[in-house]
Amino acid sequence: MNNNKQMEMPFGAVIDDDGIWCQVLNRSTATSLRPALFLDRDGVVVEEAHYLHRVHDVQLIPGAADIISKANAIGIAVVIVTNQAGIGYGKYDWPEFALVQERMLDDLDERGAFVNAVFACPFHERGKPPYDVPDHPCRKPNPGMLMKASARLPIDLNRSWIVGDRAGDLAAGLNAGLRGGLHVKTGHGVEEKEQVSAAQLQCDGFSVYSRDSIADVLDCLPILSDAALKM
Repeated sequence: MNNNKQMEMPFGAVIDDDGIWCQVLNRSTATSLRPALFLDRDGVVVEEAHYLHRVHDVQLIPGAADIISKANAIGIAVVIVTNQAGIGYGKYDWPEFALVQERMLDDLDERGAFVNAVFACPFHERGKPPYDVPDHPCRKPNPGMLMKASARLPIDLNRSWIVGDRAGDLAAGLNAGLRGGLHVKTGHGVEEKEQVSAAQLQCDGFSVYSRDSIADVLDCLPILSDAALKM
């Protein structure tokens, strides 16, 4: 299921044999495992645009670049993990995804921020072949994309956190053994059912917080304090 020959792949990107977009942009020089900050894309880093696939619709959420830059400065890997059912439905394809992603990365770069890696899953049970796969191991809330990240970067999953606008984003973190997650009220996070479902994921070993947006990460996630790297 490798679609590399259908397009010129951007730097660091491959489509794995299982059909998942895997792109490592900035390899950490750390000699030991470090925590990572996993981020959903739509509704967390960029404004929700309902199957975002047009470059002119890309808008960074206020504060996203600042939080990512903070993580960059203290050596925390920043990893985008995004479900892309729009590809599975046939609404757009990998070339459109790549262009949107390049705009997002360029906009972050203009603000002094970068992400270390991006993983995207196009599969959905109602997708068109070959994407019509029920419960694909990489589609959140399953942890496959996070596990792929840990296989490529020096990431300590047990000390890592995830930020998402859907309960399924946080559930992927729980299923991957992360320390906790932050549910934000941007994108689909404005929906009460998402807020309630996210809060219910709180359990021993997995902390759940709720904030208005990614801009509010600093006041609740210990991962973004310099002391976190010494723990």
